[in-house]
Amino acid sequence: MRTPPGRHPLPREFIAQHQRARIISALAEETAEKSYRAVTVANIVRRAGIARNTFYDNFSSKEDCFLAASEFAVKEALRRVDDTASKVDTWPARVNAGLAAFLHYVASEPALARTCIVEALSAGPAAVERYERSIQAFLPLFRMGRKVSPNGNQLPETLEETIVGGIFWIIYQRIIMGHTEQIEKLLPELVEFSLAPYIGAEAAKRTAAEAPPALTAP
Repeated sequence: MRTPPGRHPLPREFIAQHQRARIISALAEETAEKSYRAVTVANIVRRAGIARNTFYDNFSSKEDCFLAASEFAVKEALRRVDDTASKVDTWPARVNAGLAAFLHYVASEPALARTCIVEALSAGPAAVERYERSIQAFLPLFRMGRKVSPNGNQLPETLEETIVGGIFWIIYQRIIMGHTEQIEKLLPELVEFSLAPYIGAEAAKRTAAEAPPALTAP
């Protein structure tokens, strides 16, 4: 079916979503270059190419925009993890696939990754709380390992928090060292680290050697 001739204004909702995405992207790029504390609303507005009132139509403050960026990043990361992990059947393979998708997302969005993983820890109490909630969002993927582990009932209560927190910390270190492009190479090591407490070192090593499924396109 062809579109009728004439002008066709974009839906207002589409325009609003596009504006928010541009503002979030501008915030991430400015933060990656300057640090969160040094960024101003004027910096964000200029990079996004929008009017100042357009910024305040979408966000109440720089902090509000930062928190929205964190929420967007977590939702998108989880979507990619779930989409990729659903392509395989066993839990160890799902961890391998999910981690591959997560690391690929981080490496492909360096400004957003630095904003949400590095700068969040110095952007104020609300940002730190959002960071902790981000870690919590990834725990269910690993908690499923208790059902396949022969010692699932005996595993420490904080095991999943330790695993996810450790993954985030390793990524944090690579980002601040300027090695974001190398993050995907961490996959085998992180898979072993994540799976060993549940299925043992040898089985974890075998899973880490397997190629994950093709990653879901953005």
